[in-house]
Amino acid sequence: MRSMSIRVTGSTRVQHTCGSRSLLFGVAPQKALCVSTSGAVVDGKLQGAKGVQGTGVRKRGVDGRVRSFEEIPHTGRNGWINLVKFWREDYFKQLHKHMEKTFKTLGPIYREHVGSHKSVNIMMPSDIAELFCSEGLHPQRMTLQPWATHREIRQFSKGVFLKNGEEWRADRLLLNKEVMMSAAVKRFLPLLDEVAKDFSQMLQTKVQREGRGKEGKRSLTIDPSPDLFRFALEASCHVLYGERIGLFSSSPSLESQKFIWAVEQMLATTPPLLYLPHRLLLRLGASLWTQHATAWDHIFSHAETRIQRGYQRLSSLQGRKSEAGAADSQYTGVLGQLMEKGQLSLDLIKANITELMAGGVDTTAVPLQFALFELGRNPEVQERVRQQVRTSWAQAGGDPHKALQGAPLLKGTIKEILRLYPVGISVQRMPIKDIVLQNYHVPAGTMVQVCLYPLGRSSDVFENPLCFDPGRWSSSREEGQKEVSGFRSLSFGFGARQCVGRRIAENEMQLFLMHILLNFHISVSSSEDIKTTYTLILLPEKPPRITFSKL
Repeated sequence: MRSMSIRVTGSTRVQHTCGSRSLLFGVAPQKALCVSTSGAVVDGKLQGAKGVQGTGVRKRGVDGRVRSFEEIPHTGRNGWINLVKFWREDYFKQLHKHMEKTFKTLGPIYREHVGSHKSVNIMMPSDIAELFCSEGLHPQRMTLQPWATHREIRQFSKGVFLKNGEEWRADRLLLNKEVMMSAAVKRFLPLLDEVAKDFSQMLQTKVQREGRGKEGKRSLTIDPSPDLFRFALEASCHVLYGERIGLFSSSPSLESQKFIWAVEQMLATTPPLLYLPHRLLLRLGASLWTQHATAWDHIFSHAETRIQRGYQRLSSLQGRKSEAGAADSQYTGVLGQLMEKGQLSLDLIKANITELMAGGVDTTAVPLQFALFELGRNPEVQERVRQQVRTSWAQAGGDPHKALQGAPLLKGTIKEILRLYPVGISVQRMPIKDIVLQNYHVPAGTMVQVCLYPLGRSSDVFENPLCFDPGRWSSSREEGQKEVSGFRSLSFGFGARQCVGRRIAENEMQLFLMHILLNFHISVSSSEDIKTTYTLILLPEKPPRITFSKL
């Protein structure tokens, strides 16, 4: 038998980073634990390495052997039988619960083969750190093939979400300058703050008009989800296109309502297409594929209209600047910045702006539903966050950047919500080299899936994991953790390939909560846990009803 030699790494309790590679992308790397065991696997035996310690890590056998890939626990070898089981048991809608249950049954690593999809699933921070250190300069994750197929048959360019390799890296570097770098955040933060203020004012008017109680102290109980979707779309359009679209009026446009419907339809039809031969469904004209493609067509049509308006507006602005002979400092949104610099073609700008729009509505509106619910059923936490927000807002003099900096509990609230209710329930990477996870050999190129829902609710990773506690993310609390604190908050992914819209989403949600807490007390009629379901994102089965009481 040919001798197999691969590098084995594990995790220590000393925090450090994996070098400066991620900084090339304008993205601060997670605190990582890359190398600790300096050993090698030769003929299946670990040599010259110290034992790997830490919660959830399997110890090596007495023979010192690293176990083979085939020995990783699995849920069944036949992908098509497993697919039938998934359909029968309705696992697609409860995939997050299926993952959690499987980890409890099989341990902190398992293999899964469903239809045409194969993966190794992990959840422990030490394993995630190992995966991060093997992702390479051009990290690869699972390609959403139904999305890619839509672009190909419509002959549309692909954005960074669907690209890999050097082409991905080149485009991502240019996008980072407009959406991830601190200078870009400072430019678009006032736009998000404006929308959040207007939403709060709209809600105050609604409570005053429709609420119950004494004048000035009225309360209104509603399902806020439709309004939250309108807020998210209005905020996204303002940042990306540099224009408001008037969604807070009493009669929002049919065009915008169609866009929200299209995004929901696209998200709902994606998961089953991931496990089925979607190109065959395309040839057969299957309704599932038709619904998916139609939804994307609506999304691209909406983006095309907005981009054309943006182009005309930018041309007019440049004409005025030329006539005046002076610089105009007006911020024109991400679209305008990309067009002005001209480093991406118009087709690539359209592709990336469309992806950002499609990924920027539900993924902020839904976490805000969960945030309002958790703040409502935890009034003491709500009051602590509010007091910090009030103090910071008073000292910031209207500067949203300063206000957020002075209220770290707002960021902690968002991190805590995404820990308990991650929008996307997994993050995938394909390691560029053979690695060892939980003492199992995982070959290069294997799809490794980090399962965020079980991670966020694991008592091996978090103290009192089911407790809503924004303060757990404070720097002093994190430094006092016995275990390493890195790779525990991953809802936006990690490393160079983390979510490109992260800074927009984080700040959008924090500013929303800031203005809500400044003006309203939030309460709920029931403190029962919300039942959740999964499409391509995690959703409440039934949107919670929230009571807003004017302060």
